[in-house]
Amino acid sequence: MTPRERVVCVLNHEEADRVPLFIGASGATSMLTPLYEKFKTHFGIGGPTRFLSRPSQQVMIDERIRDRLGADGQPIMPGPPISTLAKDISEDCIVDAFGTTWRRRPGNIYYEIHDHPLRNATIDDLEKYPWPDLAHPSRFTHLRAEAKALQESGQAVLLFVGAGIFSPAYEMRGVEQLLFDLAANEDFATALLAKLEKLFTACLVAALREVGQYVDLVITGDDVANQAGPMMSPAMYRRLIKPHHAKMFAAIRENTQAKIYLHSCGNVYRLIGDFIEMGVQLLNPVQVSAGEMGDTARLKREFGDRLSFLGGIDTQRVLPFGTPEDVRAEVRRRIRDLAPGGGYIAAAVHCIQPDVPLENVLAMCDEVLKAGQYPLRIEQ
Repeated sequence: MTPRERVVCVLNHEEADRVPLFIGASGATSMLTPLYEKFKTHFGIGGPTRFLSRPSQQVMIDERIRDRLGADGQPIMPGPPISTLAKDISEDCIVDAFGTTWRRRPGNIYYEIHDHPLRNATIDDLEKYPWPDLAHPSRFTHLRAEAKALQESGQAVLLFVGAGIFSPAYEMRGVEQLLFDLAANEDFATALLAKLEKLFTACLVAALREVGQYVDLVITGDDVANQAGPMMSPAMYRRLIKPHHAKMFAAIRENTQAKIYLHSCGNVYRLIGDFIEMGVQLLNPVQVSAGEMGDTARLKREFGDRLSFLGGIDTQRVLPFGTPEDVRAEVRRRIRDLAPGGGYIAAAVHCIQPDVPLENVLAMCDEVLKAGQYPLRIEQ
């Protein structure tokens, strides 16, 4: 099968020739700059490093490296992506498209939020705020030809526009302040979430009018949980956040046959039913170190007929601290739990960190290609 045929097959809950592998198909399935430089050296790949997200240092992995690792998906993005619609104040300071200031401390890899532009804002301030025009036609002029060429080459194509509602809201407001707003300043929280939903929905619609027929997955992302569980009660999520997610997902469905990919870190177990109800078809990253998300066999039993899973290969302990054989065992476990009957794309739980040995990443990819052959023959 081609990568695209393989991905489409498993997303339709059918068994392909093997379990697909995503590495570099999105920010969460990529790696950070220092590790990527090691991979470039290992494979003898030159050229500049491009970013999916500069503040988080998630890289756009060269297609030659993806091919050698057996990767099955490739992202396309409006130009420039939201993460680079920014003002470079210095090498270690960025102001992003929404006015949030990111700084990198000496010796650090990541940029961290230094200033939340809406921390002290009122509802009236939201109307006067200089919001970016994410749907400007100039951002999409290159997308159609790029997506069409990728599809014709047999690649699975993922549209990545940075679409989220809750995450950009807490980047602009501050996590604690936004959670306080949800509980005690509901009018402001609702106004902010509605504004972000309209901006990103317009961006998605504009992009899908160009490439909807060539895209296999549309990436959305909102981190609404931590390792213990959702950052708000499920009832609060359903009342205040879910309606905005539902509008954005409905707009995607109206403009493409592509599947909806939702990235949400943490223990989102109690919200999975809501995600499915809104039309989410692929859940990432399946953070197995986070509470109920660790029982991947249970996730498959309860939701596997309605939802596909992407990720699940532990990045908190196994990849950085395990041996290559530990990594291979982890890969086999997640394939055994999640892959029967299709509905699973293998990937690391999140963007692979610089402390992960190169040989562990190679072992992960190699074991997916070996153990992921259908029909599965992995012993319990």
